[in-house]
Amino acid sequence: MECVEIYTDLFGSDEARIRERALFSLPQKLREIEVQARWFAGEFGRKFIAVSGEKIEVVQFGVWNREAGPDFSDAAIAINGGDPVRGCIELDLDVRDWERHGHSTNPAYEPVVLHIFLDRGRSAEFFTRTAGNRNVPQIQINGDGIKTTAPVPIAKPGRCMSVLRGLPEERVRSILRGAAQYRMKQKAARYARLAELHGEDEALYQSLAVTLGYKSNQLPFTLIAQRMPLRLLRENKSDADAILFGIAGFLNAPDLSDFDRETRLLLRDLWDRWWSRRAGFERLAIARGEWRMSGQRPVNHPQRRVAALTHIVRRWPKVRSLAAKCEPAAIHDFFAGLSDEYWNHHYTLTSARSAKPMALVGETRVLEMLANVFFPRAVLCDPSRWNDFEKLPAALANRRAGIAALRLFGDHPEGSRFLKTAAGQQGLLQIYDDFCTRDSSDCAECRFPEQLLSPT
Repeated sequence: MECVEIYTDLFGSDEARIRERALFSLPQKLREIEVQARWFAGEFGRKFIAVSGEKIEVVQFGVWNREAGPDFSDAAIAINGGDPVRGCIELDLDVRDWERHGHSTNPAYEPVVLHIFLDRGRSAEFFTRTAGNRNVPQIQINGDGIKTTAPVPIAKPGRCMSVLRGLPEERVRSILRGAAQYRMKQKAARYARLAELHGEDEALYQSLAVTLGYKSNQLPFTLIAQRMPLRLLRENKSDADAILFGIAGFLNAPDLSDFDRETRLLLRDLWDRWWSRRAGFERLAIARGEWRMSGQRPVNHPQRRVAALTHIVRRWPKVRSLAAKCEPAAIHDFFAGLSDEYWNHHYTLTSARSAKPMALVGETRVLEMLANVFFPRAVLCDPSRWNDFEKLPAALANRRAGIAALRLFGDHPEGSRFLKTAAGQQGLLQIYDDFCTRDSSDCAECRFPEQLLSPT
C-alpha cells in the first residue's frame, strides 16, 4: 500500500485519556508565567464557576502560545454542560490587564473564549469584551501558595503517543511519509488552481509573496500580490519598489524630519516616485490594521519582506528559471545573493542602522519557499520529484511542527528525528491539522490512536 494510502485509510475512536501528573511543588514569588505554567499543568483543576455564575469546564487546555496573542490557543471549554466551544484562553494577574494591555481593541484576541485572572483590585465588577464587543466568560483563580515552577512543555502528549511507541519503526515512518505526501498533493493542487486562474507567472509570484509574509502577515502579502499583479510591476519595473511600498501603506508619512539622513533619502526617493502614481493605486493600499508589526523577529518585519519582493520582481526571469529546475542549491545561492544597500543594515524604516549586515531573505525563509512553493510546483509537473523533496533538510525552528512532535511522541527521540527534514515536518503538521486542531475532547474522542492500529 502506498504511504499516502496508509495515512488516508486509517479509522477508529476511543475514550481513553493520558493522566498528567502534577508538575510543581508549592511556589513564592508570584509571576504571570508561573501562574500560566501552573494553569497549563492543570493544577487549578478544570471545572469552575464563572464570575457570572455559569459552570465552566476546560475540556482542552490547548497549546501554550509563547508569541504575540492570547496565552493558550486551540483550547476548548464547555459552558453549563453544553457542546465544547473552541478558541483561545487568556490569563492575567489582574482582570483589568485586559484593558491595560489593549486586548479589548486587538483583533488577535477575538477568538478568546475564556479569561482567567487572579485579582480584581477594588473593582467590584469588570467585563471582558473583545474588539467585536463580545462578552468573554471570566474565571477567578486563587494564586495563594505559588512558589516555584518547573519547566512546562508548550503542548501535552496525546493519547496516540503510547500507540506510536508500540508500532514498528517502519510503520511509523510510513504513516508520517504518507501524511507528508498527502500534504504535498494538496499544495500542488492549490498551485495548479492558482495557475489555471491567473497563469503560471502570477501563480508563482503570488505563492512566493505569501511565503514572504511569514505566518503573521500572509493575508496582507496575498492582498498585495492580488491587487498589484506581476504583469503591472514588470511593466513598471524601475518603480516597482515605490509601488509596492505605497500599496503596502508604508509611504503615508511625507514628513521626514524624524528620520535619519539615510532613511530620509530612501523615503524621499520612494515618495517622489509613488506620488505620480498615487491617484491610480492608493485605493488599493493595504489598511494599516492588517499588518502585524510586533511579536516577531526583527528580520521578519514586513517592510523588509516588501523590499525582498521588489528584488524578486526585478529578477523575475531568473526566478522563473529557478522554479522550472527546482534545484535547492541554486535557489539557496540566488536568495543568498540578494542584496539591498539599505535593507542589508536596517530592520525597519525606523530602526537604527545595524553595523552587521543581514540577509534580505534568510535561510529559514528559503527552506519554507522550497517546501511550500518550489517543490509543490515541481511535484505537480513531475511526481518523482518527491524523492528529492524527501532529502531536503528542515528549517531549524518550526513551532507548530515542534508542537505536533510533542503531541505525537512526547520526549521520545523519534519526534526530534522527524523535525530534521522538511518532509518529516510536513507529515507532523498534516497529522496535527487533521486531528489535534479538530479535536475538542482533549484526545478522548480523537480517532487517530485507533486508526494507527487498524490493519492495512
